[in-house]
Amino acid sequence: MKKLVKLIPVMVFVFFASAFTNSASLDDGYDVGDIIEDFKLKNINGDFVSLADYKDAKGFIITFTCNTCPYAIAYEDRIIALDKKYASKGYPVIAINPNNPNTKPGDSFEAMQQRAKEKGFTFPYLVDEGQKVYPKFGATKTPHNYVVKKTKKGMVVKYIGAIDDSSRNPDAVQETYLEDAVDALIDGKEIKLKKTKAIGCSIKV
Repeated sequence: MKKLVKLIPVMVFVFFASAFTNSASLDDGYDVGDIIEDFKLKNINGDFVSLADYKDAKGFIITFTCNTCPYAIAYEDRIIALDKKYASKGYPVIAINPNNPNTKPGDSFEAMQQRAKEKGFTFPYLVDEGQKVYPKFGATKTPHNYVVKKTKKGMVVKYIGAIDDSSRNPDAVQETYLEDAVDALIDGKEIKLKKTKAIGCSIKV
């Protein structure tokens, strides 16, 4: 009995240490310099899309966004503009909706299809079914943005964070963080600001 009593505190400590470690690894996600795993997610047209499908891409602007968050809505036109500016230069936009539609019915697959049609999205709008992809990235907000570059080793994260410094008012933008990052990659220069704070709504689980 004494041995059992001695073991219980140790077991409790191991359990909580393990839980903390697992939680931290999920929350952290990719950092700048990490190589990301490819994914295969359903697009609004029913086709499945992966990064490997884009043979000529030099990299990607990956944005976790949704239909319902006011911040995400405020950025829609800017995301469309990013795709129009950079897709032809080798950095297309890939949009992913990470929200659980059972929690947010406005982020259902059908609602995604309708929103993309209304806004005229020029890029894939993918659904993270089962919410398996966004935790790997460490995304916590909508929108949360990642710029990745194709290398011989794989897709390397080059920028993480916000699109710019004005989350709700495009007319007040002074710092274009994401554009600056992509421009630097295209010009073969070092990105000056590689991480910023993503501002938006929390991802709904």
